Amino acid sequence: MKRLTAALLILYFLLTPGAARALEPDGLSARSAVLMDAASGRLLFEKNGFERLPMASTTKIMTAILVIENCSMGDTVTVSPVASGVEGSSLWLEIGEELTVGQLLLGLMLKSGNDAAVALAEHTAGSVDAFVAMMNKRAAELGMFNTHFETPNGLDGDAHYTTARDMAVMARHALTLPKFREIAATKTASIPWRGREWDRSLKNHNKLLWQYEGCTGIKTGFTKKAGRCLVSSAVRDGRELIAVTLNAPDDWNDHAKMLDHGFEDFETAVLAKEGQIWDRITLDSEEIGLVCAEDFAVSLPLGRGADVEYSFEPGDMSLPIIKGRPLARLYMSWEGDLLGEVDLLADRDVYEKENFFDKLMKIFKGLM
Repeated sequence: MKRLTAALLILYFLLTPGAARALEPDGLSARSAVLMDAASGRLLFEKNGFERLPMASTTKIMTAILVIENCSMGDTVTVSPVASGVEGSSLWLEIGEELTVGQLLLGLMLKSGNDAAVALAEHTAGSVDAFVAMMNKRAAELGMFNTHFETPNGLDGDAHYTTARDMAVMARHALTLPKFREIAATKTASIPWRGREWDRSLKNHNKLLWQYEGCTGIKTGFTKKAGRCLVSSAVRDGRELIAVTLNAPDDWNDHAKMLDHGFEDFETAVLAKEGQIWDRITLDSEEIGLVCAEDFAVSLPLGRGADVEYSFEPGDMSLPIIKGRPLARLYMSWEGDLLGEVDLLADRDVYEKENFFDKLMKIFKGLM
């Protein structure tokens, strides 16, 4: 329970506005925006990032996540009348048409097919309603605290909303799925079209894949109610950033500014390395090294280091001590915000020493 509580506290501090107040890109058009370090989940910038807003077709990121996590790419999907009749952006799916899950995912993410979203939802969960329930359950599991889905495609609904912060959390998880990464970064593709002599030609709506160096995805969206919505990701020099804008008239430039800000004004600070001896202490006249249990790195403004300290907890220093036992915890913070914690482990065994009386008693017991 103690470790779970600590993990939730880290998540809270990483993803709240105080963690992102240091620097800001200028002149964003977005009503709501967030810039996140993908590796640590730390918010580098936010503008109304916790305001509930509609998100249009960026909803399809969650649809893709659930399909990838629950289906095989080669599964055959038969298009239902419900899927074929969906309004808005479309693959023009026909009733009874058969495509694979993988093909429909390309249509979902590149062409933003609303009909593909419904077809995949019905295939995955049996019905759209059941799939939407899965979406909301998965959102809660991922820590999307201010999100509620009503559709798998992002068509407007009274209770279909999210926040820029929640979208970044969702995108961060999506990028851990290799199949999602592959599809989100695909610029063009083609899938079969029943009854035609030609295939459906798909071109990714995300212009940043062509316009921004290192862009790796992710998804566009638009409705009159939501305005222009965009979730993007980019990698440079081994660092990956996630940018989100909701209701952004100039979203392409907004994202270029935010990503440039993240790459140019922040750097990765390695605060702990697995196996690193952080300090040495003396216990019962024996020296013990305190070893970092894991790596910890985080994006920080250039040239501005973090505060790092460790503390012991009651009972941690009782003998015997076995190698690998947590003795203390390393706390890393920046401007009062907790960045993370790392256990410090004993690098050797230390047993309680026997005094003269204990040794005498052992000899006596042996003689008896």
